[in-house]
Amino acid sequence: MTRPRPFAILRAAVFALSLAAAAACGGGDSGPKPLSTHFQQSYIAQLSVDEQGDVVAANSAWDVAKREQAKAEADLREAKNTLDVAKNEAKAAKLDEDSARKNYEAAKASADQNRIKDAEKAQQAAQLSRNAADERVKYYQNYHDWLKSLLRYTTENAYWREAQYELAMARLAQKKSIAPPGFNYDNFVQQESTRAKRGADARGRADEAKGKATEARQKWLAIQGEADKVLGKKNEFPDPMGNKAPGTDPSVGAGGMTIGGSGDGQAPPPADDPAQPTPQPQPEGGQ
Repeated sequence: MTRPRPFAILRAAVFALSLAAAAACGGGDSGPKPLSTHFQQSYIAQLSVDEQGDVVAANSAWDVAKREQAKAEADLREAKNTLDVAKNEAKAAKLDEDSARKNYEAAKASADQNRIKDAEKAQQAAQLSRNAADERVKYYQNYHDWLKSLLRYTTENAYWREAQYELAMARLAQKKSIAPPGFNYDNFVQQESTRAKRGADARGRADEAKGKATEARQKWLAIQGEADKVLGKKNEFPDPMGNKAPGTDPSVGAGGMTIGGSGDGQAPPPADDPAQPTPQPQPEGGQ
């Protein structure tokens, strides 16, 4: 049944702020769109709560998916801020390197061997710090891009969960021989299947983006480790994929620097995976 419901508008508004960002990482399509097929809940309202068990479960899963989508959106905002800070730090590191080079040139001109030795060491440290700062920007950029893909995935996943909820209501209505005007059960089946595929595709892109971010992180860790040895101290820069950002609870990310819908950057478990085949309903009577 395709007749719009009042709260369908509200559902669309829930994702309005995130669609633009999610669409940017989704390839050539225009991004996730609100569902077009809805079932009016009032038609099954007279059924007992026990009979609506599957509907309640689907609705609960949809609510969790919306919360995961909101979390991914918050993660992306925080990553954007951290990336901007890292870019500024890289610019400062370049200035420090230029200053260290000039000091070294001045030391050589003085012929003071102690001064030359100190200036040379300072220049080496400045060079490593600048290189590490550049790699950190690349890491944070890839991390930011991953979170964009993750936002796209969680948005698609939320729509898939909503499609499951709509299908659960339609399935129950068909089972109870409830057929509102214009009701077409197959439309709900097709809608859920289409949304499942979109979710699986988005998850694949997110996994690919995560792989690139992981590679960038390893490159940064290697050169940052070299810089730390020369400087004689451990750096305190955020490492979001290592759950080492400033904060208190590494199990959920720290300092606002979280890493995905579940707090560990992982996709839902297999049972909740939209890539898995969707069991086809076995209607009992009705259309």
